[in-house]
Amino acid sequence: MGESGFTKSLEVAEEFFKTSASWLALIVEIIACLIIVVAMIEAASAAISLRKDKTDPLRRRKTVFLRFGSWLILALEFELAADIIRSAIAPTWEQIGMLGAVAFIRTFLNYFLEKDVEKLSESEKSRIGDAAPE
Repeated sequence: MGESGFTKSLEVAEEFFKTSASWLALIVEIIACLIIVVAMIEAASAAISLRKDKTDPLRRRKTVFLRFGSWLILALEFELAADIIRSAIAPTWEQIGMLGAVAFIRTFLNYFLEKDVEKLSESEKSRIGDAAPE
């Protein structure tokens, strides 16, 4: 195989990698969207049931938020994974910069959402611990 044959093979392999990575990133983003849809349905259903059950609505709202927040954290992790895959195939510095900005925003959102969920989860655990009989 001559120099031009090797170069052609390399170009074909590179194009295959870019196409495969694009498809993989799209699949990961679809999974993230499906996670968000499941979370929204679950949260909406729980919110509707809150209206029917008046016992301790604040605690139940916190529980809905914790579950919804946990789903969103998972979805954000999938979105970040898609960004990482896309960064491997971004051909220009401008595209890499845009991906970096989006990844930074998603990481920032994820960090503070995780903090909110952890804080609420800890307060729930301490509330349950305080209410437990000794």
